[in-house]
Amino acid sequence: MRLLLTWLINAAALMALPYLMHSVWVDNFGAALVAALVLGLVNTVIRPVLVVLTLPVTFLSLGLFILVINALLFWLVAHLVAGFHVAGFWSAFLAAILYSVISWALSTLLLNKDGNP
Repeated sequence: MRLLLTWLINAAALMALPYLMHSVWVDNFGAALVAALVLGLVNTVIRPVLVVLTLPVTFLSLGLFILVINALLFWLVAHLVAGFHVAGFWSAFLAAILYSVISWALSTLLLNKDGNP
């Protein structure tokens, strides 16, 4: 149940992005659901590999390179999922930050401290 609610929260966060940024488009809620699913899978499978491979750069940048990795993965998902579009890298950079903040805020409001709805 918690996984399903988290998926819906992330899809809602994706649906909120076009209202905050004109360089991000989500055609419908179905596209947001698919994009949230793919984004979760990419962050689970590909992101740890990229973090390990770029560890020296991340260390030298005091961890700020993680934001670049997040932006690149966000941009990748926009290229993979039909109905979800991001204009460019800098749009993906800002959108990834906003997506994280919105998703965190919604999760904090809708989920209890023990992680249950």
